[in-house]
Amino acid sequence: MISREGHSLVVGGSNGIGLAIALILSETGKVTIIDKICSDILLPRNVDFIPFDLQFDDYSVFDGFIDVDKLVITAGVGKLSLFENLSEDELVRTMQINSIGVMRIIKHFYNRMKSNEDFYCTVLVSISGFMSSPFFSVYGASKAALKIFIESLNVELLKGGFTNQILNVSPGSLKGTNFSGGKNDLSLTRPFAEEIINRMMKKEDLFIPKYEEIFKEVLFRYNSDFRAEGAYSYDYKLNSGRV
Repeated sequence: MISREGHSLVVGGSNGIGLAIALILSETGKVTIIDKICSDILLPRNVDFIPFDLQFDDYSVFDGFIDVDKLVITAGVGKLSLFENLSEDELVRTMQINSIGVMRIIKHFYNRMKSNEDFYCTVLVSISGFMSSPFFSVYGASKAALKIFIESLNVELLKGGFTNQILNVSPGSLKGTNFSGGKNDLSLTRPFAEEIINRMMKKEDLFIPKYEEIFKEVLFRYNSDFRAEGAYSYDYKLNSGRV
């Protein structure tokens, strides 16, 4: 059950899964969206927007949310491309937004997590962070960094005697988002967003959508022979029409 008195902060909430989550949370409380640009849809009156680029040096904006009890981070960038075709600027930008930026945000709220007061947190990671991902080398590396970071913090929290956890949401490709050139479709993203919120409120630490149907076998193959699975992934992306 989502607290009606709470204040939710959604970083990257102007589109895709972040927008769907922000709109659902706005049905039961105040929401602040932080993103580079504002959503192109009319937001409810209890949703505020603050422009911010995760490439900025100064993250002090995150110190002002003293009443936030739910933190959702869905901001991220990436594109299918061979490493040789990525510029150094794209490399730095991807790591800054996808991993370093997320770590810095959580640093500003970590004292809230390391508390006996309930604090709920979700980070949108990616199944690419669990295995080698040709055409997604830097993107996958940024998500792998997040995976290990979240797992490590969750252990530190538990060993410190605290129940708060960070939920790692690691899907494959997502329908209804503008990632990889798609379009936002809230009818497709809302059910997934609802499930994320429900798991976050239960303080779960990992959610891999379609795990039993798809990714259990994929991860088994990867752990059995990462070279063969990497080669399969390369050919799959090349033949998918997405490259």
